[in-house]
Amino acid sequence: MAIEIIPVRTSKQQKTFIDYEWQANRDTEHWISPLRMERNVLLDKKKNPFWSHADIEMFLAYNEGTLAGRIAAITNDNHNDFHKDKTGFWGFFECENNQDTANALFEAAVRWLREKGRDNMLGPMNPSTNDECGVLIEGFDSNPYIMMRHNPTYYPQLVEGYGNTKAKDLYAWFSTTKDAVENITDKMQRVATKIQKKYNLKIRNIKVKNLKQEIKLVKEVYNNAWSENWGFVPFTDAEFDLIANDLKDIADEDLMLLAEKDGKPIGFSISLPNINEIMEKIPDGKLLPTGIFKLLTGLKKIKTVRVIILGVTREFQHIGLGSIFYINTIRKAFEKGYTGGEMSWILEDNHAMNRAIEAFGSKIHKTYRIYGYPLNEQ
Repeated sequence: MAIEIIPVRTSKQQKTFIDYEWQANRDTEHWISPLRMERNVLLDKKKNPFWSHADIEMFLAYNEGTLAGRIAAITNDNHNDFHKDKTGFWGFFECENNQDTANALFEAAVRWLREKGRDNMLGPMNPSTNDECGVLIEGFDSNPYIMMRHNPTYYPQLVEGYGNTKAKDLYAWFSTTKDAVENITDKMQRVATKIQKKYNLKIRNIKVKNLKQEIKLVKEVYNNAWSENWGFVPFTDAEFDLIANDLKDIADEDLMLLAEKDGKPIGFSISLPNINEIMEKIPDGKLLPTGIFKLLTGLKKIKTVRVIILGVTREFQHIGLGSIFYINTIRKAFEKGYTGGEMSWILEDNHAMNRAIEAFGSKIHKTYRIYGYPLNEQ
């Protein structure tokens, strides 16, 4: 069987690379189309500031002349500088159910990363842990939430068939707001109130109208709070600004919280309406001619949310501020008519956070896996 691997060199080939996501998943149950314009910006070296400190080589696979897969090999200087390592990454993997095709794609990524001097490969990262990442290995029976991946059930087999092995699992927790509210005990509320009083904490909403100033505060907390987490990559100012600009139109201020002590930010929690409820009705990912109408009219009808990120500066990670954020978010989401939500993603060995989420009656409903592969010559 002839598998041909072609590196992406032209704008036409890049369009083919991007479009293949839709081709590969057209029959994937529960897959939700992303916005094509978002994918275009993500892979545009001129528009996405991530590529100012990273590089990518995209590959297309053809099986007997028919497009059959894609993969990207990625270097991220900010990751390497922060972790003092030589790790490279793979991502944007889509493939037919054929191990030979998958092997050829991974081999192309491995060769390129070796040429770049990398000695280990992690993935999938699309293109980093600050974006969509992981292969869904459990939880194929429901739709993904905003900015979370979904893939065919055979992908884990293809990835592992090449020799990739587990590096880390990521959990997505789910709870109905009704169950979550009922699991907020009087003791939890008393402890939360005591903590806020003891540390003189103010919990307030992040204001979209002052987003530029607010993002500076959030970034300050984020790069401190997450710096010891596995896979952490610090955001640049430009990357944070791009994400904020993308999300401001769907943000619900009532679900975005900032904790301040004596006027200084020490923690934040951001939950977003699950826009995938709308994207399910825009299967081609195109806003024009009708997608934009579905998007604008559907925003107020969204019934689920995703707690997308929560961080507390290292100095105050021991005081239970995460639980306070959850209590406030759960109560407000229930009050506003949201019926349920996902907390994702959480590292499998972040035991403190997993216990805190479980205390509100949540259950793990999806598991994603990051894989590792040694690049040292065998």
